[in-house]
Amino acid sequence: MTKIKKLDKWQKLGVLMLVVVIGGFFGWVYEFFFYFLDGGAKEFYMEGGNFLPWINIYAIGALLILATTWRLRKYPWAVFLISVVTTGLLELTAGWLVYTIGNGTRYWDYNNEIWNFGNIGGFVCLRSVLFFGVSALILTYLIMPFCIKLARTMSRRAFLVLAITLFSLVMIDELGNLICKNLNLPTAMDFYRGIGLKYR
Repeated sequence: MTKIKKLDKWQKLGVLMLVVVIGGFFGWVYEFFFYFLDGGAKEFYMEGGNFLPWINIYAIGALLILATTWRLRKYPWAVFLISVVTTGLLELTAGWLVYTIGNGTRYWDYNNEIWNFGNIGGFVCLRSVLFFGVSALILTYLIMPFCIKLARTMSRRAFLVLAITLFSLVMIDELGNLICKNLNLPTAMDFYRGIGLKYR
């Protein structure tokens, strides 16, 4: 794990960019399959609001996990527990703010889902934070070492091109959809609904 210290500042930034991309994609995959089960395993639903399979709150959560647990990575139990608390607070705060500022808007609602024990206002539940805790272990002990290894084994130029390109694609997608939404223009969600995909 200390091998990250041997990377220069741009390579470290590239590692964080990959974490943002992988974290958002990981969350999209989780929700895609979870809501298939939640719907009775009858049909798949499109998740997120972007063209690309990526959900921003999972990317934010991944960075939050690293910021709060990286120095404690020698202790998996600490990584798990701290991640459960911090990501739970992130989900609760984000859900409540969207609901309050958006006059009742919800991007997720645990009131209407399976396995929603420990549910607080539909914004957070025990199942979700336990999943985030397990995800933190995957991030810390599998994804981060993988990204660091890429940075160390690829040429510096190739690694930065890869990281910057992937990061730029999801940011363009995210910002483009946000702009379209604020200007009342068609978004990725409108496009996918237009071709028959369903959202929850």
